Amino acid sequence: MQYLSTRDKSLRVSAAEAIKMGLSRDGGLFTPVNFPVLRALDVEMLRGMSYPRRAAYIMGKYLEQFRPEDLGLFAERAYGPDRFDAPGVAPLRQLDQHTWCLELWHGPTSAFKDMALQMLPQLLSTSLRMTGEEKTACILAATSGDTGKAAMEGFADVEQTRILVFYPRDGVSEIQRLQMVTQEGDNVGVCAVEGNFDDAQNGVKRIFSDPAIREELEKRGCFLSSANSINWGRILPQVVYYISAYCDLLNAKEIKLGDKVNYCVPTGNFGNILACYYARRMGLPVGKLICASNRNDVLTEFIRTGVYDRNRPFHATMSPSMDILISSNLERLLFDLSGGDDQLVRSLMGQLEKTGRYEVPGEMREKLGELFYGGFCGEEDTASTVAMLYRCGYLIDTHTAVAAKVLTDYRRETGDMTPAIFVSTASPYKFCDSVLSAIGETPAEDSVDRIAQMEAVTGVAAPARLAALKGKAPRFHQVTKREAMENVVLDFLK
Repeated sequence: MQYLSTRDKSLRVSAAEAIKMGLSRDGGLFTPVNFPVLRALDVEMLRGMSYPRRAAYIMGKYLEQFRPEDLGLFAERAYGPDRFDAPGVAPLRQLDQHTWCLELWHGPTSAFKDMALQMLPQLLSTSLRMTGEEKTACILAATSGDTGKAAMEGFADVEQTRILVFYPRDGVSEIQRLQMVTQEGDNVGVCAVEGNFDDAQNGVKRIFSDPAIREELEKRGCFLSSANSINWGRILPQVVYYISAYCDLLNAKEIKLGDKVNYCVPTGNFGNILACYYARRMGLPVGKLICASNRNDVLTEFIRTGVYDRNRPFHATMSPSMDILISSNLERLLFDLSGGDDQLVRSLMGQLEKTGRYEVPGEMREKLGELFYGGFCGEEDTASTVAMLYRCGYLIDTHTAVAAKVLTDYRRETGDMTPAIFVSTASPYKFCDSVLSAIGETPAEDSVDRIAQMEAVTGVAAPARLAALKGKAPRFHQVTKREAMENVVLDFLK
């Protein structure tokens, strides 16, 4: 299967080249030329498989030039018991007869990004060999909190790679920051950016599109690649867990094959819900795609009106991984909904860059409304949802609470009680301060001490790797202005 750029569909590359490059040189995102069909027979077969085998089978439909035995080995490594603390890797927790929560945070960094970033380094290393690449891949990543740690964990000391992560200095939780600045590995680097996530993300995109930097790095034997969800190797593993969750509902006899299931996904950069949309495009019986935002509700407005407008106040919230106003992966959805109209996508992205705003044509707006529901959750409702589910015996983080509340709002508004899965993207222990406050406790002064405090209060065990942060000395202290991110990259790759 080949992949094309959302801004120039005449540009076509192999899967290995798309994963290696990360971002197309014209600024577009790589997307598959077509979507493989997921037949009822496929789903029946997947039902009897373990999560790693499901992952290898589904990804193999998109990665035809990769050997099936290699994909199987990669999946066993990525999702094995030494990496994930849940036997099913991505377990479902039932809340009532119509509602389940898909827990995606049982990996090494306690966030859903592990589901893809335990796989991406293996896909990239293989892609380098397949394309005969001899230069070192420099992975640049902007993070709103979870991608950075998960990417460094996955790429630490991986041969022929170096990874540099930028994060907003005041835009991540203290636990997220500690996870990043204490990361081990000789090939990793971390730098805070004065600004928000969009500033960090725009800086990374600017570096990718700068021919002078690419030329200089080539002289140094390096080239740029990405670990953000702009890289196809990040999106593809995420498609797997939506299909896997459907199989798990079938196995539990909660639905019959062919029954529709609604999915509610908390998202900022749109990659997580885009993966669910791609599963639907393959033929998974997805009902409504419910897009859950926090106070930074740019996606809610877009889905409801067809107008994308980032010219609005930026809110730092208790769900910081969703504090995003420029949702990069939305470009892939626009490309698909437009029927592959690269000129339209290029025009819309140009308008966004120049004015911070664009409006899609009426036909695309109608498709959006048919497929998606957009809702958002404010700070007070986020905290009250954490508290409500805790009283019901379920401890969740703030991002998961946003999804739970928006799903409730959707059902109240539409009366649609189709079986639904809402997605849990992080362990509550990554956001102890907000979770403790929500359940009526006064958080301890030290951020790491809050982990033990929450264990004592709730009786819910903390992930071992988060508890192990206590006493770890930070390795990285660098802070940069957003205008100087290029200098940080060049210094890192001396």
